[in-house]
Amino acid sequence: MRTTLITLLLLLPWLSSAQDTIPRFNLEGAIQYALEHNYSSLNATRDLDDAQKQKWETIASGLPQISGAVSYQNQLIQPVSQIPAEFFGGEPGTYQEVVFGQPQSMSASATLKQQIFDGSYIVGVQATKTFLDYSQNNKEKTDLDVKKAVVEAYGNVLLAKESVLISENNKATLEKNLYETKRVYENGLGDEESVDQLQITLSSVDNQLKNAKRLEIITLQMLNLVLGLPIETPTVLTENLDDLTQQQIDLGLLDSEFNIENNVDYKLATNLNEQRYFELKLAKSRALPTLNAFVSYGGNSFSDRFNFLSSGQPWFESSILGVDLNIPIFSSLGRSASTQRAKIALEKAKTQLTEAEEQIWLQLENAKSNYILAIEEYGTSKQNLELAERIENKNQIKYSEGLATSFELRQAQTQLYTSQQEYLQSMVDVINKKTELETIFNQ
Repeated sequence: MRTTLITLLLLLPWLSSAQDTIPRFNLEGAIQYALEHNYSSLNATRDLDDAQKQKWETIASGLPQISGAVSYQNQLIQPVSQIPAEFFGGEPGTYQEVVFGQPQSMSASATLKQQIFDGSYIVGVQATKTFLDYSQNNKEKTDLDVKKAVVEAYGNVLLAKESVLISENNKATLEKNLYETKRVYENGLGDEESVDQLQITLSSVDNQLKNAKRLEIITLQMLNLVLGLPIETPTVLTENLDDLTQQQIDLGLLDSEFNIENNVDYKLATNLNEQRYFELKLAKSRALPTLNAFVSYGGNSFSDRFNFLSSGQPWFESSILGVDLNIPIFSSLGRSASTQRAKIALEKAKTQLTEAEEQIWLQLENAKSNYILAIEEYGTSKQNLELAERIENKNQIKYSEGLATSFELRQAQTQLYTSQQEYLQSMVDVINKKTELETIFNQ
């Protein structure tokens, strides 16, 4: 006994620590956690950081650039040149072999380049803001998609849990009915068909229970995946389906003012228009001249052995200042064709923006209609469940008193089980349809 007590005392801190590490979420907490840890959300954040770096990369390409170069050569076999021998007092018509220079040489130089004018660079810098806006809007859309996925996964877990509880209660009731019916039949006061009918219903409910338990595990794993947790994490949900559904019923949302410019799909369509506009400017800029300047400074040294790092080794300096001007003159109408294609792409983007605007308004009306229908279906399914429970309860009493057949009881039970699932699904629909509407509002 004493050993067991000591063991428990040693295990208590570990058990307490293990409980603290089990994640517990209400719906809002799950959404906030997913926005920070979901895999898609993490990559969208990285894409935004990448866009910031790409913006500076574009700007830096037009700022001063300094490069250096060092070259070393060792002529293992020096080339030989022939010079008329008479230059050295020799016989005319004869030649003297001569080797020029020393076998080893080294050169070092540094070059400063500065872009003075380039139309494509100006357009590129202007387009960086659009690219950055696109990355931010894409991150926003990803977050909305993650929120929607969390809500659906969270609701599915609660649905699976409620299905397990309901199926267990139904199974317990059926087992009691079957036991009592078997006793009556064994005493010669009932018929075998009643036993068979209940056995059929019990087998069906038992299969539903097994499936609900499997779904409970799978839906929790799917939620963990959306949250960015290992799928085997024993995540605990702190809300129940009924309370969550009540929180999601907000008819005031239907009357909220809708500003289409806040819709993320509209923002992305606008970004596409801006991108096509800058592509047209870029195509036009290719007809403009480019002007660049550079300054180069360097030195050369020669020797018959490697002593270029010695302080006494002579170096011969050189420096160049230059300007490059490139003027496009004739491209066989290639630039013109490129510009016309960019114009066509811009017109297509404008048409797509108009289409996107109309689609968004249609999606809004459809989402409102679906949300209203989900609330109405929730109220109806709740009433239907109450009616089905009363009908099933009455048939239970009638069956026990011999006033109803086993077939009638089975019909009432099947109707009850259907009403239970419809009620659970209606609650999930209310939650999901509200999220779809909020997504369009960008809330």
